[in-house]
Amino acid sequence: MEIRFQQSPAETRQMDTEALRNNFLCQQLFKPDEASYIYTHYDRVIIAGIRPVNQRVTLDNPAELRANYFLERREIGIINVGGLGVIEADGQTYTLEKLSCLYLGKGTQQVYFRSANAEAPARFFAISTPAHHAYPNRLMHKEEASPVNLGDISTSNKRTIYKYIHLDGITSCQLVMGLTVLSEGSVWNSVPPHTHTRRMEVYFYFDMPQDQRVFHFMGEPRQTRHLIMANHEAVISPPWSVHFGSGTANYGFIWAMAGENQVFTDMDPEPIAGLL
Repeated sequence: MEIRFQQSPAETRQMDTEALRNNFLCQQLFKPDEASYIYTHYDRVIIAGIRPVNQRVTLDNPAELRANYFLERREIGIINVGGLGVIEADGQTYTLEKLSCLYLGKGTQQVYFRSANAEAPARFFAISTPAHHAYPNRLMHKEEASPVNLGDISTSNKRTIYKYIHLDGITSCQLVMGLTVLSEGSVWNSVPPHTHTRRMEVYFYFDMPQDQRVFHFMGEPRQTRHLIMANHEAVISPPWSVHFGSGTANYGFIWAMAGENQVFTDMDPEPIAGLL
């Protein structure tokens, strides 16, 4: 498991492109028949990618957790961005279509991932946070996720938000998770920009053509930086950082938050004209 330590705004202002990518960009998450983990010290979130192809993959118990099993003191949200997949959790079987979400609560001991078809393997993107209470495991499909339409085609940011794990959806201790799909012709996400110093956030970009990119903007509102991101890459957004982007083609992205509260609308907006 790779460990990423926190970086302050002052440190981040001095970073070149390589340093920014090394600290905040998460690449190569989907290795065949493996689970990859990145542990960030921002709210102790774990970012994971699991890609079972020819065999079943286990949710490991990395030594850094000092736990008897991965979810002994944690919860996890999992969204499939690939072919049909199956997750077994303590003897219960869940079938995840593309963009289905599974929440597994604290105390779930044995978790396995597999693909229904090796020719079209599942790709499970997961976010795990510390948990203080055990909530029920629950599967939710995209059609059940209460879509919210935002933005406008005139500003190139018309999009649909699907909220899975939140105060009025799947119950969790502190994890908030969902995804956004941009309408055809729209390229901007999360505009107007905002911060929320009470929560960190992770973005994971998917359904982007391999030869296209997203320009993801981060940093303090008047000290912005950018990362050029490819399909199936994630980015760590510190609580003090803006997080928005524009793509060279259509795409979707998974967002996940953890921290002080679970209020989706608790944001501190930053006027576009004030960004530097």
